[in-house]
Amino acid sequence: MSTAPWLTILLIVPAVGSLVVAGLPRRSVTLAKQLTLAISLAVLVLAVLATAAYDPDKAGFQFGQSYDWIKEFGVSYSVGADGISLVLMLLAALLVPVVVLASWDEVEEGKRSVPAFFALLLALETGMIGVFAATDVFLFYVFFEAMLIPMYFLIGSYGPAEEKAQRSYAAVKFLLYSLFGGLLMLAAVIGLYVVSADQLGTGTFDFATLRQLEITPGVQKLLFLGFFVAFAIKAPLFPFHTWLPDAGAQSPTGGAVLLVGVLDKVGTFGLIRYCIPLFPDAAEYFAPMVLALAVIGIFYGALLAIGQRDMKRLVAYTSLAHFGFIALGTFAFTSQAGTGAVLYMVNHGLSTGLLFLVVGILVSRRGSRDVSAYGGMAQVTPILAGVFLIAGLSSLALPGTNSFVSEFLVLVGTFTEYRALAIVATCGIVLAAVYILYLYQRTMTGPIKDEKMRLVKDLSTRERLVVAPMVALIIGLGVYPKPLLDIITPTVTATFEDIGKSDPAPTAPVAAPESGGHS
Repeated sequence: MSTAPWLTILLIVPAVGSLVVAGLPRRSVTLAKQLTLAISLAVLVLAVLATAAYDPDKAGFQFGQSYDWIKEFGVSYSVGADGISLVLMLLAALLVPVVVLASWDEVEEGKRSVPAFFALLLALETGMIGVFAATDVFLFYVFFEAMLIPMYFLIGSYGPAEEKAQRSYAAVKFLLYSLFGGLLMLAAVIGLYVVSADQLGTGTFDFATLRQLEITPGVQKLLFLGFFVAFAIKAPLFPFHTWLPDAGAQSPTGGAVLLVGVLDKVGTFGLIRYCIPLFPDAAEYFAPMVLALAVIGIFYGALLAIGQRDMKRLVAYTSLAHFGFIALGTFAFTSQAGTGAVLYMVNHGLSTGLLFLVVGILVSRRGSRDVSAYGGMAQVTPILAGVFLIAGLSSLALPGTNSFVSEFLVLVGTFTEYRALAIVATCGIVLAAVYILYLYQRTMTGPIKDEKMRLVKDLSTRERLVVAPMVALIIGLGVYPKPLLDIITPTVTATFEDIGKSDPAPTAPVAAPESGGHS
């Protein structure tokens, strides 16, 4: 079963589906929605089957396929999945049908093409799966850049209709930041090719081959920075984050969920997939800088979130804080922290994705993103308020929710190597409680500010279907995260072992048993 070309099928299905949906007449609104939902559900089923076929006990990539693409330059179509990439592909496959169903009535017929909107979602899904599946660095770069195109049009063409200038600004800002990072990474990719040609006699972009190269520390540092800046912008990490609040606020709800839920994970995924294995000496050299930026980002993002009045921008700033925890876990170089960081990528996609969905529903009901326009909503929409609370508690990592497990692993794993940083980062959890609970208090509790709010409807049947799987996973993974940990842990451990990093031995002495005593 494991020999099936799972990854190629996962790429082909949404790519072909995107072309089919894009080719539908503009008036075929219902057909476009139904076809997109069916295709995205098929991709989810395929992703689940691939996960079931994956053997976590086997080292290296599985489901691998490789074919020459541009043979003269050593470029190939090479794909494979390990524990890190597999769970992120599964996350993307889960969120797309959720987004399709959530966006069912978001695009107004007649003003903007509905088939084009859903075709862009499927094209984006193709790029997201491709970027996690690629095991050829040049192919990875192609998917890395290709994702920008559908996201750019989703922000610029399908954001808030009344804010055309702002959404155009946000789309261009997102594109320029990402292109700048992409150009730096392209230079580093070319540098890798030159180094491989110098050492092997012929250039290659094959990831497994590149990992075996002996790159001098000075060259490693330059190439590391090329990749790191691109991934830091994509994540984003402080201080490369300024495009995120604008893009998050001006995206349609579905676009914002995929932007923060999956696209941003490409940055943190790239750190552990490419920066550390390809440039281990440079990664160790720059680790203090990255750890410092991560801790700053935790506090900076939280403080900015506390001061926001725009709910979408507030949720976007919470992501900056969360990405600080992910970067902290990645560069602590312990298996616990690294496993927590990868699990955090998945859990953040669920919790923040649900937060964006709830905020999007509120905005569509009330017509305002301003927190002050709300108050007492729990009296009118109790189910919506309950879902909002679950999403918020997951975001602040309450024990029993999914994010707690990943945040705990990151902090414990970091503490064994960097105690001071772990203690400081732990204080950031307090700020998370402030911005989440303060947001919930201002919008859901207290007296109803406006009698018109009594006319606001609670979640519809379709909207309940949208949020139900997210809520179930938030609670389920909080209680029983073992299925994901079993997939992630071996790959993370092997990644750090390959660069000579092992978990520190316990420092506390083990007490010797008393002689002659009885238990």
